[in-house]
Formats: sequence, C-alpha cells, structure tokens
Amino acid sequence: MSTVCIIFLFLLTASYAFASAFPKPSPPRQWSTSETSNSTASCSPTGNPIDDCWRCDQKWKFNRKSLADCAVGFGRDSIGGRAGEFYTVTDSGDEDPLHPSPGTLRYAATQDQPLWIIFDKDMVITLKEDIQVTSYKTIDGRGNNVQIAYGPCLALYQVSNVIIHNIYIHHCVPAKRSLGGYSDGDGISIFGSRDVWIDHCTLEKCRDGLIDAVSGSTDITISNNYMLNHNEVMLLGHSDEFDGDRDMRVSIAFNYFGEGLVQRMPRCRHGYFHIVNNIYREWEMYAIGGSANPTIFSQGNVFIASDNQFTKEVTKRESVDGDDEWKEWNWKSEGDQMLNGAFFTPSGNEDSPSYTKMSSMVARPASLLKTTHPSVGVLSCQIDKPC
Repeated sequence: MSTVCIIFLFLLTASYAFASAFPKPSPPRQWSTSETSNSTASCSPTGNPIDDCWRCDQKWKFNRKSLADCAVGFGRDSIGGRAGEFYTVTDSGDEDPLHPSPGTLRYAATQDQPLWIIFDKDMVITLKEDIQVTSYKTIDGRGNNVQIAYGPCLALYQVSNVIIHNIYIHHCVPAKRSLGGYSDGDGISIFGSRDVWIDHCTLEKCRDGLIDAVSGSTDITISNNYMLNHNEVMLLGHSDEFDGDRDMRVSIAFNYFGEGLVQRMPRCRHGYFHIVNNIYREWEMYAIGGSANPTIFSQGNVFIASDNQFTKEVTKRESVDGDDEWKEWNWKSEGDQMLNGAFFTPSGNEDSPSYTKMSSMVARPASLLKTTHPSVGVLSCQIDKPC
C-alpha cells in the first residue's frame, strides 16, 4: 500500500473517531419533574451565553422573567410577556377554539395584554386548530413536561415580541380554521412577525416544517433546540419572488440537528442568516440550502456527515440560471469543523461587508462543542436547583 493511501486511511479513521466522540443530547421522552436528564445538578459556565445567563439560578422559578434578558442574536430584543402578569395554564383542553375556556393555553396566548404563561402540571395539549399567539407573550414550560402534539400547533401571525421556551412540539398536523383557511401542519409558523425567540424546545415529526418563518418576518433567534425525525426542517423565506423577505434576519445558534433529519436546516431565501455553534449530525440530503441570493454566514458549527458518500455536502443551492448565478451569492464558512468527509461549498465575496452586517453574536470555537454536553431541547428543571 502506498504512503498516500496509508495517510488517507489514517485521516479518514481519525475523522470518524472524532465525529463519534461528539456527545448526543438525551432523547425526547415522557420525563417527569423528578428526573434530571438535560439538567445540571451542579452549575458552572458553559460558554453558551444564553444558558450561562440564567440556568445557574437556583431560584429560577421565582425569577422566570429574567430569561427575557438572556436572548442573543437577531431576536435579542424580544421581551415576550415580561411587562405583563403571570398566567397559569391549568387545563389542557381545547373544546371551543372560538370561545376558549379560561385556564387553557389558547385563552392565555390569545389575550390582548402582555402575559408570561406558565403551567401548573405536566400536560399534553392537543389542539383543534392552531393557536395564533398574540404579541407580547412568553410560553414558558419550565418545571413541567408540556407537550403540544397530535393536532395543529402554534402560529405567529403579524405579531411581535414572542418567546417560546421549553415546550416539546411534535406530530403537528394541518387543520381547518374556524374563521376560514387551513393551517399547514408546522410546529411553529411565523408569518409577518418580528422579535421572536424560540429557545430550548424539542421539535419532531410534524406534517410540514418544524419552524417556518415567511412573509416579511425578521429579527428571530432560534436557539438551544433539539430537532429530529423530520424531512423539511426549517423554511426561512416565503418564495423566490417575494421581495418582502430581503430584510429578514435570523440567528440559528446552539441547536442540535439530530437523527432522522433530511433537509432544510435551514433552507433560506433572500435575507441574512447567521448560523452559529450548532451541531449537525448525519443529514440525509443536505444541511443548509437556499435560493434567491440569501447571505449565509456559518460560524463555529460542527458538521458530521453520514457514511453515505452522496450526502457529504453541507450546502445546496437552487438557482434557475445555474452556477453563474449562485457563485455570486455570499455564503461563507468560518471556523466550522467538517467531520467524516463533510464539506461546505462557499461562494461570493469572502470579505463582503454583508458579513459584518449579519454578525449577530460572537461564535465560540467549534472544538469546544466536543467538550460540552449538548444540553438542548426541553429541560427537566427542578425547584431550588440549577436548571
């Protein structure tokens, strides 16, 4: 065997071993508040600025609203329901979507005034139609196992200042709306909205997208989520022809794109997308895609390709005019780690001022993701302990 072949085999083996060493998050399951998976018995800084901001506070239950000070990225100005009262959901039902009963999530999430919504117990909420969450709301599932599943899920329609935190969203399906039209079957649908933060949720197995943001939505942070078992994960941008998404700005940070994901992590149109310190594991088609000249800045991520030789590429472009068009799009990889043969195809001007415009936060070195357990998705927070 030649020296070149020996070196190649050594590097391939080392890359695979390194990829295998990356820790995986705890799988989503029917946990109870007595369990400690995805929580920390003792607390020390992790380098994740969101978690370091609040998770070491043993009195998190009494300081819930401090979470609103912890967002980073383009959605950092979202205050959710910080200025409002607490509202406790006591009823998992959804009998009459047009006239929701007090105590239900629909009743709380559709009120006109700011509210910080919490839950009094574990519950699985199966909706008859999607909840169109109004402005200045926080949906905070910490301390309980709160699931929205087996029906339509959440929609943000021309609203602002919404925080969705620590909710397990799965098996979302389309449904007819009482006032006309149908929902798409997204986990979270964001339409014409701004100042949105989705943090520490687990999402899987929805009919359409897990999180879609379209039609002029902007200033969004999607962070610390665990996404798995889904085809078209995340669509950002309505259509190639819709110019209203040119100013879209989305930060995607500290997420774990796990097993069973196929494509769109995200799939971008127009706009500016900062993709920072995520772990991508074994996508089945591609990880990051786009059309209509989006600007994509990938920093400090870990991309672990599957063993399928045809799906090693991280990126995918869809362009009517072919290579001559997309080669002008600004897509940049900086400080990413490519494992098991993964590769990112850059394009455009590496020194474009657009990257400065879209640097929404400071990226950590990708190598640090190997040493920190990916504490993503829903957290099983316990009272009087760090979460």
